[in-house]
Amino acid sequence: MKLRMDLRHLFGLAFGLGLIAIDLTLFYKTKFFFPLLITGITIAWIQYWVDFFQAKIRERKYESEFLEFVRNLVGAVKSGMPISKAIIHVSNSDYGALNKHIKKLANQVEWSLPIHKALVIFGNETNDSVIKRAISTVIEAEQAGGNIEDVLTAITESLVEIKKIAMQRKASIQGQIIQSYIVFFVFLGVMIVIQNLLIPYISDFGGTATGDGISFIDMAGSSLKENSDIDFSSFEGFMLSLSGWFTSLRGMFLMLAVIQGFFAGLVIGKLSEGDMMPGLKHSFILMTVAFFVISIAQSF
Repeated sequence: MKLRMDLRHLFGLAFGLGLIAIDLTLFYKTKFFFPLLITGITIAWIQYWVDFFQAKIRERKYESEFLEFVRNLVGAVKSGMPISKAIIHVSNSDYGALNKHIKKLANQVEWSLPIHKALVIFGNETNDSVIKRAISTVIEAEQAGGNIEDVLTAITESLVEIKKIAMQRKASIQGQIIQSYIVFFVFLGVMIVIQNLLIPYISDFGGTATGDGISFIDMAGSSLKENSDIDFSSFEGFMLSLSGWFTSLRGMFLMLAVIQGFFAGLVIGKLSEGDMMPGLKHSFILMTVAFFVISIAQSF
């Protein structure tokens, strides 16, 4: 998917960066700093996530409408029409999101563009792997001397079977998806209990107070800070303080929750749709929730 830069993308970037600037100026070293920071970052790039999700939804609609198109095409070819006339004939039906591409295909065929070339253009413009594979099968079978009617019938049956399997898998896995979300929220609850209740309790026995909060001394004699402030005064200070924050308890808890959300989302996508890429939407949701919940819990 190509990155776009139209008005809504520019508005989102400007609003998000503006919120980040206000956060750095007015809310630095307050309990609202990290929640506002992640809100600004989310607003700045949310439009690209929306584009990505819309592209995935459009692909599913394309595949569903393409199945209907092939069914109609098979019926027209069985009635005795040549493939070119059949394409022009069935293009008059409504195929939803695929309408403009099918109309263009019919116009190209009507203008005497070779069928093979028109079909290849059609597949490339939809940019859908299932449609491209089906068109490639049709072209190769016809070039090899196969019966176009039999090829289209076989493709229709294959698409129907693939769709049926996908729907069955999604239905059967729905309960596991809900369970995965519940397990993740339980994990966040455990993390909050550990950092807000258990760590302060342990600190009464093995921690020492420092300027950055509680510091724990391990058996090797090295200290582990509960928190570490980030220095924005210079790039060198920022990198050093960021490294210190990552090795503090709060940094480790927050990053652990975000990493868990990312990989849990990928697993959910793989289980539900057989592909990890759709799982990015689940990862985005879980990572955002994890950042908000843990950072707000750390503020209190």
